[in-house]
Amino acid sequence: MDTTSPDDLPPDARVGVLLPRDLPAREVIPYARRADELGFSELWTVEDLGFRGGIAQASAVLAATARIRVGIGILPAASRNVAFAAMELATLAELFPGRVDAGVGHGMPAWMRSVGAWPASPLGLLTEYATALRSLLRGETVTSDGRYVRLDGVRLDAAPEVMPGILFGVRAPKSVALSGRLADGTILAEPVTPEYTAEVLAQIGAPSHRVVGYNIASVDVDESRALERARPGLEWVGDPEWAPHIAPLPFADAFAALRQECGSRSEFIRRLPDEWVRRLAVAGTPASARERLAALHRSGITDSVLLPVGSDPMRELGSLAALIP
Repeated sequence: MDTTSPDDLPPDARVGVLLPRDLPAREVIPYARRADELGFSELWTVEDLGFRGGIAQASAVLAATARIRVGIGILPAASRNVAFAAMELATLAELFPGRVDAGVGHGMPAWMRSVGAWPASPLGLLTEYATALRSLLRGETVTSDGRYVRLDGVRLDAAPEVMPGILFGVRAPKSVALSGRLADGTILAEPVTPEYTAEVLAQIGAPSHRVVGYNIASVDVDESRALERARPGLEWVGDPEWAPHIAPLPFADAFAALRQECGSRSEFIRRLPDEWVRRLAVAGTPASARERLAALHRSGITDSVLLPVGSDPMRELGSLAALIP
C-alpha cells in the first residue's frame, strides 16, 4: 500500500537556495555557511549585470563550506571566452571535486545588448560554446573555426577528474531543445510551475535530464504574511520575456490583461490575487509550501532552488529550511 502523502518529496529530490544577488558582501560567507549547516543540497550564485561575478562568488563559498554543492547561474556565453571559462571551471572542479555546477546561457537580451555582446544567432553561439567547453573540460585538444568560437589547438594542462555539471539557463523552446541535446541539465528561471515544467520537458525530449527550477519562496506560520513577502519578487513576471512561463497557466489571459491595466510594477504585484501568488511562488505555511514543492518535483523538477525574499535573508534562510526533506 502507498503510504506517501501529497506533500512528500521524492527521495532523490534536491532542495537548494539562491545566494541573493544584492546581499551585502559581509554577509555572503555567513549566509553560505548557514545554508550548508541547515542541510540545503545546493547553493546557486547569480551573475546578473551590475551585481557580482558568479565565478568569484562560487569560489568564495566553496572554500568557506564543507559539503554543499555550488552552482553558477548563469554565465552568459558571449561575454566569456570559452577557453578561459573552461580554465576557471576546471580550477573549481579540481579544488572542489563533485561540488561544482555551471549554468551557461545566452543571457538576458537587454543586458547583453547594453554591453555589445548579444549574438546574431543565440542558438549558434550556445551550440559552438557548449561543444567546445565540454571538450576542453574532458582534456581534449580543441580546434574550432566557428562563427563564435575560434580555437587553434587549445588544451587544458590539467583537466578535472570529476567534471562539473554543465547546464543551460534558457527559456525559448529551441534553446530548451538544444539543452536537452548538449547539456547535463536545464535551469528554469522563476516562476516555475508544474504546467511550465511539463512544457519544458516536452521540448527537452531527453530522459533522465536534470531540471533545476528557481522559485520565489517565503514560509511563515501565517500564510498571508508569506504571500505578502513573496509579492515583490514577482514584479518582473509580467514582462514579455516571461511569457513562456505564464502561457500554460489557466489564468494566462487574465494575467496578461491585469499587467496591461497596471501603470507600474508595484501596482501589478499589489493587485495579483493571492491564488496566483500561490501558483507562481513557493509561498505559504510550511505544510502548503511543502505540498507545492512536492507538486513541482512530481512534474519533473529534480532540483528546487528557493529564492528568499524579505528584508532579512538570513532569517528567511532559516524559515526555508523547513522545506528540506
